[in-house]
Amino acid sequence: MGLFDKFKQALAKTSEKISVGIRTILSVGRNLDDTTIDHLEEILYGADLGPTTAFVIDEARKSYKLRYLTRVDQIPEFLHKQLVGRLEGCGGILKIAPSKPTVILVCGVNGSGKTTSIAKLANYLKKQGHSIVLGAGDTFRAAAVEQLTIWAERAGVPIIKRPMGADPASVAYDAVDAGCARGADFVIIDTAGRLHTQQHLMAELEKITRVVKKRVEGAPHEVLLVLDSTTGQNMASQAELFSKAAPVTGLVLAKLDGTAKGGAVFGLREKVKIPVKFIGLGEKIDDLEAFDPKTFVDAIVEPFLELQNQK
Repeated sequence: MGLFDKFKQALAKTSEKISVGIRTILSVGRNLDDTTIDHLEEILYGADLGPTTAFVIDEARKSYKLRYLTRVDQIPEFLHKQLVGRLEGCGGILKIAPSKPTVILVCGVNGSGKTTSIAKLANYLKKQGHSIVLGAGDTFRAAAVEQLTIWAERAGVPIIKRPMGADPASVAYDAVDAGCARGADFVIIDTAGRLHTQQHLMAELEKITRVVKKRVEGAPHEVLLVLDSTTGQNMASQAELFSKAAPVTGLVLAKLDGTAKGGAVFGLREKVKIPVKFIGLGEKIDDLEAFDPKTFVDAIVEPFLELQNQK
């Protein structure tokens, strides 16, 4: 299955949610009017686009007044252009350290899909020919270490771990040290599933950052925050709070295939200027892809374009 088909399959619920409304608009006639734009606004808010809706509708009203947008069958292409523009700057490009290893710290609340996303990322990088070392830094829960160990075995990558209750910072240091000794390309470190209201856990995250920096200059080179896509617009508030406690450099959106709230990606981008770098498109270890804005929007909008072509 190609990248577009994977995106399309995962975003089917989101696309259908918007398509129902667009189908109604395209059926009312050819001429555009203020009422139609009002209807479009309701559709976009209903699809969880959040603050992006206000921007798109404002542009639609301007284009309508200037007579650039006059027919309802222009809406799909107009919407495609606007949505791609709102995701500018996103993409799955990781910052690579000047010398090995590149250290990636992964954070997120319990239940967000963090542990599985780490394994999927390790698998993704391994398939590109890179060598990986995992660090099981979530020592507060024995289940977290066990789960990551199982996933590490599936991905075929080594994992550095310590008994439950061990100092997470020391585990992170050992993982980076092992990565250096083995000449690994990447060291990916798990951290405890932190709630943003637990300040002592946030302090622990800051400590891990300080410790790994002592072993590898400039580390961590990436701090990825895993968010549960099924929470919709709540992703933005969580990202805002996490980014105040840690230098988050990229977002990983897990469980995108299981929700009709894919439109929340746009609202997330409006509120936090942290790029979406990877998205989870399923439960299997291969179901992680680098985020591509155009492909993402294509997968959502294609049904609208098909409807337009039928007119």
